[in-house]
Amino acid sequence: MKNIAAAADSGNLFEGVPLRADEEVFTELLSTPHLLIERIVSAGQSSPEAGWFDQAWSEWVIVLSGEARIAFEGESEASRLRPGDYIFIPPHRRHRVIWTDPERPTVWLAVHYDETAV
Repeated sequence: MKNIAAAADSGNLFEGVPLRADEEVFTELLSTPHLLIERIVSAGQSSPEAGWFDQAWSEWVIVLSGEARIAFEGESEASRLRPGDYIFIPPHRRHRVIWTDPERPTVWLAVHYDETAV
């Protein structure tokens, strides 16, 4: 289960970043019927071993601090993301987060959108 904080009209992406958390923390920054922008804070969390994300929408994500590794189904090597690295995940591209830095928070900015509505 994910922890979701309420959206705000303005703020700072690094304000209130937890140093440790049992679960990833999702903060909705902007939401419309076809667009969601959120901050995600990971503190050593990863996707379940048997679980792959297979989402119907597009996602563009950037790591702002920390580090993570994302695996894509059918690829032998995971993508390493460090501060400033971003990746586009098209609809139904099966993926999973295999590692996030357990020593410091990994702060992501994720943009989810429905390409069919654009």
